[in-house]
Amino acid sequence: MATINSSMIFYLSPKVSVSKYNIKGEEDGQIELPDVFRMPVRRDLILRAFLSEFTASIQPKARDPMAGKRTTARSIGIGHGVARVPRIKGGMRAAFAPMVRKGRAAFPPRLDEKIYEDINKKEKRLAIMSSLAATAILDLVKERGHEFDAKTVPLVISSDVLNEIKKTKDAKEFLTKIGVYKDIERASERIKVRAGKGKMRGRTYKGVKSILFIVEDYKSPFARAVINMPGVDVVKPEIVSVMHLSPGGVPGRLTVITTEALNYLGKRFSLGD
Repeated sequence: MATINSSMIFYLSPKVSVSKYNIKGEEDGQIELPDVFRMPVRRDLILRAFLSEFTASIQPKARDPMAGKRTTARSIGIGHGVARVPRIKGGMRAAFAPMVRKGRAAFPPRLDEKIYEDINKKEKRLAIMSSLAATAILDLVKERGHEFDAKTVPLVISSDVLNEIKKTKDAKEFLTKIGVYKDIERASERIKVRAGKGKMRGRTYKGVKSILFIVEDYKSPFARAVINMPGVDVVKPEIVSVMHLSPGGVPGRLTVITTEALNYLGKRFSLGD
């Protein structure tokens, strides 16, 4: 893991404290967020890291180099009163040229084209830290379009919730109490049927992102109860990335974190680690 020294970084905001919620959905005092949530929000780094992760998931594709070229067509040259388009021998049917039926592609995709956005390890690490800090800024979270009633973000819940809440209806009731279920309803209303052939290829619906749950056990009953809610993502703190925290390269996603996951994030992104 890339090391970032304290001399390389500065904190933009003072110590941040947010409300902690117990298993009943009630406020159970305040909890101080780790120093990583005080980082300055670097939109340029966040977008760069997002493009790097997004392009890394794209499968390279190319055309057969001989596609459209397997033909006997030749140009008959000039002086015959017809265009100099390659034509099949014994007739006037055009072939090979890009503008004719079944002709070659003019500029087809090639395997040697670079589609992956490179990023340095320290830049990527700083981008994740910056994305985490953006989740603690109320204005940025609202700017992304999230709807919620909570007064502080991110929302920190007790880790006991993971094993105590086992059904989706109980999870819905809990999220309503802490004031974030409204955002899941927003995501549900914005699910649309995709236009085009994607409907035949397993991409029937389009939707928006809602809540990100950062939990230490993504196989816990609570995680299983919320994973299929519209726009919801569940991720462990060990692998949380810019793709989760800043979908589309836009920082400020509405986030719910368990206490143990919060402690792990503090250790993962501590200076000099």
